[in-house]
Amino acid sequence: MTSMTGPKPSLAQKLRGISGEALKFGLVGLSGVVVNFAVFWICINGLGLATLRSNIAATLVAIASNYLGYRYWLYKDRDASSRKREITLFLLFSGAGMLIETGILGLSEYGFGFDSDLQKFAAKTLGLGIGTVFRFLSYRTWVFKALPELAEPAAVPAPGAPAVVVEQPQYAK
Repeated sequence: MTSMTGPKPSLAQKLRGISGEALKFGLVGLSGVVVNFAVFWICINGLGLATLRSNIAATLVAIASNYLGYRYWLYKDRDASSRKREITLFLLFSGAGMLIETGILGLSEYGFGFDSDLQKFAAKTLGLGIGTVFRFLSYRTWVFKALPELAEPAAVPAPGAPAVVVEQPQYAK
């Protein structure tokens, strides 16, 4: 059995596809940022916890809320057959992002002596931004893997596009 597939999507098409994903990622992430900063503020000013402890607590709460948004809204169509693997990788990469954020915050406060609330929030924002880029690339690449696309048995290429013939093996039934 043979099937024909058209040309691979161009870079512009791939970027258009990822822009919608990035927008949704940003919306889920923005809700996580609100949760993160609210819990951070409560921990520092309401509970009197130290900066790094407050950051870790706030980030853990945000990680939990973000997972729900990513799994059940953004990446709901992605492979969920191995939920244990997915959660393990999500926590691993989220933890790495938290270390990036906490490291920048710690360097700011303990390395440079920036300890006012405004300086803490500025350092937290910088760390969160860098950690977010890391998380986005990690989540889409390793955590929420795309389901393999099924080839159409007789896909017709676009007019003027070269056709590619793919031989598919025959299996005995």
